[in-house]
Amino acid sequence: MPISRRHLLSSAGLLAFAGSTSAQTRIGTARRAAEWQFSSGKQYLDPFPVDVDVVFVDKAGKQSVVPAFWSGDQTWRVRFAAPSEGRYQWRTVCSDTADQDLHGVRGTLDVEPYRGGNALLKHGAIGVGPDRKHLQHADGTPFFWLGDTWWMGLTSRLRYPEDFQALAVDRRQKGFNVVQIVAGLYPDMPSFDPRGFNEAGSAWEPEFRSIRPAYFDMADVRIQHLVDSGIVPCIVGCWGYFLPQMGMQKMKQHWRYLVARWGALPVVWCLAGEGTMPYYLSKTPKEDTVAQRSGWTEIARYVRQVDPYHRMVTIHPSSTARNSVDDPAVLDFDMLQTGHGDRDSIPNTVDKVTESVARTPLMPVINGEVCYEGILEASRQEIQRFMFWSYVLSGAAGHTYGANGVWQVNTRETPYGPSPHGRSWGDTPWDVAAQLPGSRQLGLSKQFLMQYPWHRLEPHQEWVEPHSAKPNYMRPYAAGIPGELRIVFMPPMWNPPKVKLLESGKAYSALFFNPSDGRVHKLGEVKPSAEGEWPVPNPPTFQDWVLVLQAV
Repeated sequence: MPISRRHLLSSAGLLAFAGSTSAQTRIGTARRAAEWQFSSGKQYLDPFPVDVDVVFVDKAGKQSVVPAFWSGDQTWRVRFAAPSEGRYQWRTVCSDTADQDLHGVRGTLDVEPYRGGNALLKHGAIGVGPDRKHLQHADGTPFFWLGDTWWMGLTSRLRYPEDFQALAVDRRQKGFNVVQIVAGLYPDMPSFDPRGFNEAGSAWEPEFRSIRPAYFDMADVRIQHLVDSGIVPCIVGCWGYFLPQMGMQKMKQHWRYLVARWGALPVVWCLAGEGTMPYYLSKTPKEDTVAQRSGWTEIARYVRQVDPYHRMVTIHPSSTARNSVDDPAVLDFDMLQTGHGDRDSIPNTVDKVTESVARTPLMPVINGEVCYEGILEASRQEIQRFMFWSYVLSGAAGHTYGANGVWQVNTRETPYGPSPHGRSWGDTPWDVAAQLPGSRQLGLSKQFLMQYPWHRLEPHQEWVEPHSAKPNYMRPYAAGIPGELRIVFMPPMWNPPKVKLLESGKAYSALFFNPSDGRVHKLGEVKPSAEGEWPVPNPPTFQDWVLVLQAV
């Protein structure tokens, strides 16, 4: 039985207003997306390029220009999430000013306070904190990014509701609060490959003639379900090589459409995946790389121009987001990709985060892709723990995990298969990959870290000896708050390290945290020597451990 649009709206949790534009007074809720439609009596050969904006004006006179989206036939819809309660006046502006059904329509929106318990709506969308190093909600509540990678999660291989909701429940229970997901134009496949279709087909018509609203209707319920689950959708507009395939005009239309569809939700914008990577079989890779870097810089400025909510913007890179655009000022945070080589990827990973944290302009740092668990039959749970703790204690604002089998959504019946280069990344089914131990263990580490003022941590590798430094990366990592807190991640070591530069006259409560099972081993109160040093005792087992010293 086909799913009706009314059912989709209900499933998506949107405040939808039925009826025509004659009912001009509506009621909304602060920070929750409200939606209504405008229908034109005029027949357009291709309605998609007809731009409709709705200008909202609050009681202080502040304007928000919100793009509407074409939803099929002769209908456009607007979604607006008012930042605060009160009465808003609105009016429509259409690129075809002669269309009186779409241009010059006016009304009011009365917005009530939000009284629900969803943290994303209660505290507001996430943005950059005042220190330019960490993330926080709109109301200032700190936000620790623990992301998961569902690149192809909007395809029908991850069925809705059963598969998608089950995976969301699993990730939420483990502590994940971000999902990186691609909006219809995917990696590792040619354009219009059926593996990229959802229940309504492809995101665009062949040859990119026009966008297909039916695809995004099916995507809506998935994106909204993430928000309803307290998970931030990090929406990747497409893979980077689609820019030269589509051209600048079409890509701007694509991004305007994404902003109109999902900008009213507490999302994060990721301009593209592998922003500067040419198509796998490109015959002009060097030229494509240069053109894509310049092009994505222009697209970033365009997204900032059309997004009235000013959601955070980044780009998923082949190395660093900063190096994927001509001007890093168009980005809000630096996203990294540092390799899938198991232990061989550790030096590049540590170097990249350390360099990025120190670069100017300052911006939060997130590793958006590293060592998917199980990829190349390696990068198992101990590598996941190492990447998490070495990153966080080197100054990162969080971390993104990935599991091989989940990102491409393998199924038992139909493994994803080969990429255009002819090789397959593996055939582990997504539901098996979702239960690899690393995802649970990173959740335990996040849960443990949240007990402390993690957003005030600063890297202090000099606080422990030996410590990580080129070329010895399999040594301890340290961060903390002077006079208050020290956290040390210790890879497996035959001889435990020594904590140094402890403040004289202070006593500390010490404990070991086991990042593989979440257990805590209390060490009691310890006091440093006159030189400010304390030798760490042998941990209970020979593996990686986290040491915490908290001033008493």
